[in-house]
Amino acid sequence: MKVLKKGLMYLVILFASIMVSTAVAKIQYHDFVVQATPVKRLCKTRSTITVNGQYPGPTLEVNDGDTLVISVVNRARYNVTIHWHGIRQVRTGWADGPEFITQCPIQPGGIYTYRFTIEGQEGTLWWHAHSSWLRATVYGALIIYPRQGSTYPFAEPKRETPILLGEWWNANPIDVVNEATRTGGAPNISDAYTINGQPGDLYRCSSSETIIVPIDTGETNLLRVINAALNQELFFAVASHELIVVGADASYLKPFTTSVIMLGPGQTTDVLITGDQPPGRYYMVAQPYQSAQGAPFDNTTTTAILDYISAPCPFRGTPSTPVMPTLPAFNDTATVTAFTQNLRSPDNVSVPTDIDENLFFTVGLGLFNCPPNLSSDQCQGPNGTRFASSMNNMSFVLPSTYSILQAYHQGIPGVFTTDFPAVPPVAFDYTGNVSQSLWQPVPGTKVYELEYGSNVQIVLQDTSIVSGENHPIHLHGYNFYVIAVGFGNFDPATHTKEFNLVDPPMRNTVGVPVNGWAVIRFLADNPGVWIMHCHLDVHITWGLAMAFLVKDGVGGLQSLESPPEDLPPC
Repeated sequence: MKVLKKGLMYLVILFASIMVSTAVAKIQYHDFVVQATPVKRLCKTRSTITVNGQYPGPTLEVNDGDTLVISVVNRARYNVTIHWHGIRQVRTGWADGPEFITQCPIQPGGIYTYRFTIEGQEGTLWWHAHSSWLRATVYGALIIYPRQGSTYPFAEPKRETPILLGEWWNANPIDVVNEATRTGGAPNISDAYTINGQPGDLYRCSSSETIIVPIDTGETNLLRVINAALNQELFFAVASHELIVVGADASYLKPFTTSVIMLGPGQTTDVLITGDQPPGRYYMVAQPYQSAQGAPFDNTTTTAILDYISAPCPFRGTPSTPVMPTLPAFNDTATVTAFTQNLRSPDNVSVPTDIDENLFFTVGLGLFNCPPNLSSDQCQGPNGTRFASSMNNMSFVLPSTYSILQAYHQGIPGVFTTDFPAVPPVAFDYTGNVSQSLWQPVPGTKVYELEYGSNVQIVLQDTSIVSGENHPIHLHGYNFYVIAVGFGNFDPATHTKEFNLVDPPMRNTVGVPVNGWAVIRFLADNPGVWIMHCHLDVHITWGLAMAFLVKDGVGGLQSLESPPEDLPPC
């Protein structure tokens, strides 16, 4: 889709029936009429919600500075929204996409046009549905090239390949989450992982469609790796090849070499790979990193094949067995920590120092006691409870009558409150043996207000309630600096000395370590309502989220734009 790299873009995305238009020098209209797409994986075919009939959906290729106008026509039977993950949406919060946060969902038969401009961002991002569990199949890459006349901060690669890691259910994912919501228990785990939509050689009925990624001897290629999996953090490696990490979440990094990377759902990592091995076929592999003790997970492996173009027969075009890499054990937190500690910005950066808002948020699981009006089959969590999750003991509940941004902009009362706590209501030994009296959170729709221009620091503290776990926390509307990560309970008296205020990495999704903490900082210079949530979708379903309400500043350039006329009704 190189035609999408320049200028104003217009894309009409239909769910299960899609039309696309793009523009370089002018708007070009392309209509595609596609019904609900049957997709065959693991020997089975099921009707799948897709974009443009594709799974994964189309890759959007743009330049920094481009404007996108993306109209979504919903011809599926579910409500839907689209989130442009990692796009800052400066003053265009109406286009951010999370349902009931910045907009009401697009109902079946409805249309909504997202309009936004990319400013000051380069690298790999992605887009995905932000309604229920439609993200399981509704996602695609969003690649931002440098502005015209600019170049990468590394040698131009010979080839570039998006590598989208995903999860596949043989059942309808919406049915899976709806059943879990009904029972209060954990949802069924996925049946396979995928690379660019394909499970690969190690699953039944999948070998013939395994993804092939070409490389030639001596050339350096750029792999844009995206973890689009719904609920699983994943290791990724290529047999016999080193990976040079050069970027993450559309921000450049000091290059470093590694044999394996780990991405939480929502995160992206750009790596350079060189064809420096004997010509042949080598497996690309993704398999789970699982930090929660005792929790069930899909312990399978997805593969693609790095295929040398110059390989002599019998390698080229034959089913010869590729070389398999060795990946860490599924619970190898030490490898994850070592990888994370290598992430650094390429130059010294301006980290906010005079902090106006010093926040402390616990993140983790919880349990709701079974309400008296529910039967036992609706309380199938541990010991007859219902699973929950929370930040600062507040389990986030999406509104259903208006989006929070609509309610704020129109002054509609009763949709949300502004009393989200800046610190946990009760201090406790967060990663220790927590009293079960603290396991039950409080449901509600609460936001935290920020003044425009305030410098914000957030300590994100994992808890051992139910089980400690690595949580990929994503903040909409902002990038942030990750200035420190550690284990145990955060102690400002000692851990502040570990802050990296020189060259911390910039991210939009940070992994809060299992039984540990992470500290992030950002400047609140983008007005609107911005959800912050765990990108394990099972956890956001249970309430592991909150939202910031960033007020307008002074003048039009510091204020949220007016809502578009076609904003979907509830």
